[in-house]
Amino acid sequence: MRKKAFSILLAFIAVPLFISAQYTPWYYWTFLPKDQMHEIIGEASGETAYSTIMETGGYTRNRPLEEYRTTFRESEYIHDKLQQYGVPGAKIVRMPAASDSTWNGIRGDLWEVTPGRQKIVSYTDNVFQLTQGSNSADVIAELVWVGSGSTEEVREADVEGKIAVGHGNVTQIHNNAVLSGAEGVLAISTSRNYFDPLQIPQGRIRSFTDPDTGERIEPAFAFQMNIREGQYLRSRLLRGEKIIAHAQVETSMEPYELQNVEALIPGKNPDEIGVIFSAHIFEGLVKQGANDNKSGGAAILEVARVLNRLIEDGRLPRPERSIMFWWGPEFSGSRPWVAENFEDIKGAYCNINMDMVGEWLSLNNAYFCLMRTTFGNAHYVNDVVENYYRFVGEGNRERIQNRRDFDKVPHRIVAPFGADEPFHYSIETHYGASDHVVFNNFGVQIPGVMMIAWPDQWYHTSGDLVDKSDPTQLKRTAVIGAAAAYTIANADDGMALKIAGEISSNATRRLGHQLVIAMEKINSANAGSLAGRYKDAVSLVEAHVINEKATLESVYELASERRRVADQVESLKLTVERVGEAHLDALEVYMTSMAARLGTDPVTIALTELEEKADAIIPALVPEAVKMGPAGLSQYMSDAPEEELEKYPIATRIDMTEIARLINGENSVYTIKKMIDAQQEGKSELNDILNYVERLRVAGVVEFI
Repeated sequence: MRKKAFSILLAFIAVPLFISAQYTPWYYWTFLPKDQMHEIIGEASGETAYSTIMETGGYTRNRPLEEYRTTFRESEYIHDKLQQYGVPGAKIVRMPAASDSTWNGIRGDLWEVTPGRQKIVSYTDNVFQLTQGSNSADVIAELVWVGSGSTEEVREADVEGKIAVGHGNVTQIHNNAVLSGAEGVLAISTSRNYFDPLQIPQGRIRSFTDPDTGERIEPAFAFQMNIREGQYLRSRLLRGEKIIAHAQVETSMEPYELQNVEALIPGKNPDEIGVIFSAHIFEGLVKQGANDNKSGGAAILEVARVLNRLIEDGRLPRPERSIMFWWGPEFSGSRPWVAENFEDIKGAYCNINMDMVGEWLSLNNAYFCLMRTTFGNAHYVNDVVENYYRFVGEGNRERIQNRRDFDKVPHRIVAPFGADEPFHYSIETHYGASDHVVFNNFGVQIPGVMMIAWPDQWYHTSGDLVDKSDPTQLKRTAVIGAAAAYTIANADDGMALKIAGEISSNATRRLGHQLVIAMEKINSANAGSLAGRYKDAVSLVEAHVINEKATLESVYELASERRRVADQVESLKLTVERVGEAHLDALEVYMTSMAARLGTDPVTIALTELEEKADAIIPALVPEAVKMGPAGLSQYMSDAPEEELEKYPIATRIDMTEIARLINGENSVYTIKKMIDAQQEGKSELNDILNYVERLRVAGVVEFI
């Protein structure tokens, strides 16, 4: 036990917790100087971004056939605005779609014809009322109640030749009812809590397999209605009232193409890309959510406008590196776009992805979240963006102690016609489910973070409308994005050192949090499990130390020469190591104390035979496999001899992408397991990780050193 290390522990624990709880209220720092921040804050317009949402997704609408044949409204609007703003390189890149055609709704009406004559639902009223995937039909049939649409309820209801009505998931009701001979269905939404009885979830039906015969069944038609209106129809049917309805549905399959919009603010070295902004403006061609994700497209458009104007006006110097922007279809557009442009963008430093960033936070009971990269893509972009989150958040709090009423907000960032409220934010671990996943792909390895407001009470529903957006939130988003991107794009040796200092400070705080988690692992132990829990606790701290050191090393790419910043960066890495060592010493003391309380001997960590084997294997990427492109790994694996791959079976689910990203010629397979386990709730099977690494070796992706 090192007494010096333990004293360091006390210092490092005490200080970050105090600072986190009570920031000095008159001092908030940013990487950029105050004069540059004032220009960015003043130029950013939440109202301009709000108008973009209004123009591209202000309401749900039927997409005219002409758009499929020419240019989609969203693509055209973004492109035209980029040209209007004078942002260089604005263009629409058209690419073949993965499928030949996409579903298009034309008409969808369900009218009661007996005993009365009244409209029940209509595609004209709201496009969510006709479920995507419905086929054309012209049917007059009785409505019949099927409850939640379970197999048993549908069978008992006698739906053959009728229109099944139920509450719950439209796909379940449709599939079970169609199998029993129903002409079509009407689902009453129950997919959200009852805080908004007018919501209709985004629904979709498609062909499915009959579980009894294996036959492929084509979809019929499906309508949806909201809870408020549906309860009247439900009560009538449950009273035994016989209702006959006329369903008229017209749909088509339309050929289409992918439309990606891109632009580039050139740096002094235009071929060097500092940041790629991404935001999907399509999530399929039917769904057109205002916040998901017209808000992301609007926000990065505003970032492009702000930075371009400030640079062209001379209010900001032209950055050393270029800043690129991409808008397009989620995943189906970003994946082929990255693949097509891979040789041009593979040297990009990082990606900032904006997805659902415009929500009025208090109205939505949400936080503005920053989703960090994984350990496999450890990168300074996390701490750069966090710096500006903190600046906006701490500078726009509801109350600040010891401040005069008229001077209570030190850095007020509020849109003229937006909400005047605190900025509630949260810095979180990696989460996927958006286009930053494409950039973080093992074969691409452009570290990407996501900015997102969450939770979203209107997510994937008819309630995702522009009235849920807030110009102040959009202004703040644009300020954070523009400042972070400009910081990275214009960083020099001095900025690299400032960023390294920020990482080291944040690392101390983050490691302190992990120490508490590690102690909790020991707290939950009994005499029989203490050894295992202690081992897990130590592994957790060790994994996070490795990640923090790797994050510090990432700033080297910003320096003109590594040697110019090496002394400071290596010193900060040593600081992180010492914090980690102090935490490990503390855990040892804690474990010893716990052992005494449990009436057992202190434990010593010992590796199993399998762990020793894994610790002796250090995989490294072969040169040809470094940044091979988004489809490179799957190509390698498909070309590998199947009989060789079968020698290394994988029995459980493991994060193969992250395992591959953690292969760097320094991490042993056992270290990789620790870093995988540190990022997830459960533990991965070491044997499966070993076998996957062996598969990568067989495929020619890695070699053992």
